Amino acid sequence: MEFIPLGFMFFLGAVIASFATVVAERLHTGMSWMSGRSRCNSCGRTLSGVDLVPMVSWLISGGRCRVCGSRVPASYPLFELLTGSAFVLGFFILGFSYALPFYFATIAVLAFIVLYDLRHTVVPPLASLTLVVFSFATAISTTGSLQTFGSTLLTAGIIGMAFFLMHVLSRGKAMGLADTPVVFALSTLVAPYAVAGVLFSFWIGAVSGIAILLLRPGGPRMGIEVPFVPYLAAGYLLAYALQWNPLALLS
Repeated sequence: MEFIPLGFMFFLGAVIASFATVVAERLHTGMSWMSGRSRCNSCGRTLSGVDLVPMVSWLISGGRCRVCGSRVPASYPLFELLTGSAFVLGFFILGFSYALPFYFATIAVLAFIVLYDLRHTVVPPLASLTLVVFSFATAISTTGSLQTFGSTLLTAGIIGMAFFLMHVLSRGKAMGLADTPVVFALSTLVAPYAVAGVLFSFWIGAVSGIAILLLRPGGPRMGIEVPFVPYLAAGYLLAYALQWNPLALLS
């Protein structure tokens, strides 16, 4: 594939990530995400176009506000990088197809959900429903037969039900209820690699959880609440990139 389409897809994903950050930070805070200029969170200075170029502005400014010198979290450009990479991944796999816009829409909503979950440890129900709709549309656009699509929904339903039961049986301690529609949507999106997505999600979550416990101030302590949606997003997109189906080993 040519460099120009790939570069455009990456930049589009990075811009979407930047917008998703604004929405996640402003939603349900009394601030409008549909209007109003972006500002520095420390000094309140209105940001210009020079300050808003995804990743580039952060690198040029050294990760600091150009006026007050306060640090701008490295998570901003990192998330833009990851979302841009997810857009490129979709373009590599789907190409210029009817499914590509639905895939991009799915990733855009997923980006918002991840950011909102990291910030508030909750997933807005409307966002989860929207994620399911777009992933459903992506699956329909990529499925070659009704039988294959039925198998996709069956797999996604079983995985979603497993997460729901984990929530019920643990009384919400092992898994949040909001994770169920997210895992159903992602399983629909990446089928037939959904099982690998679940495995990768738990493996990444386990490693990250151990690191958080060991590195947190005061030493290891249990009881910390960690959003799981970011691990689901990372695990499922990794499975989609590797296209590994562990169930194929059984056949």
